[in-house]
Amino acid sequence: QVQLVESGGGLVQAGGSLRLSCTASISIFRLDPMGWYRQAPGKQRELVAAATSGGMTNYADSVKGRFTISRDSAKNTMYLQMNSLKPEDTAVYYCHGLVLLHNYWGQGTQVTVSS
Repeated sequence: QVQLVESGGGLVQAGGSLRLSCTASISIFRLDPMGWYRQAPGKQRELVAAATSGGMTNYADSVKGRFTISRDSAKNTMYLQMNSLKPEDTAVYYCHGLVLLHNYWGQGTQVTVSS
């Protein structure tokens, strides 16, 4: 069973920064792709950013230029650096990984951006 554990969420003022971490119980080379999703109250879960083991990345238009996804295979950890945060970024952020067509999710971490 693959476990993904997120950390780094919290409360921040608009314009501030946070870094989320997602640590996997297996080598992240096996998780391909890995990504961050978010879900705001009353809204569907949406992709924020994704990264493959080969270094390709993909971002939602709403976060391009502000968020950066990265993977550290030595630490089996994926990160999401979030800068210039906006109140509309407020959501529960989930780590996701795909292993041989099986989807794995973290428990989620709350990010709240105050105006």
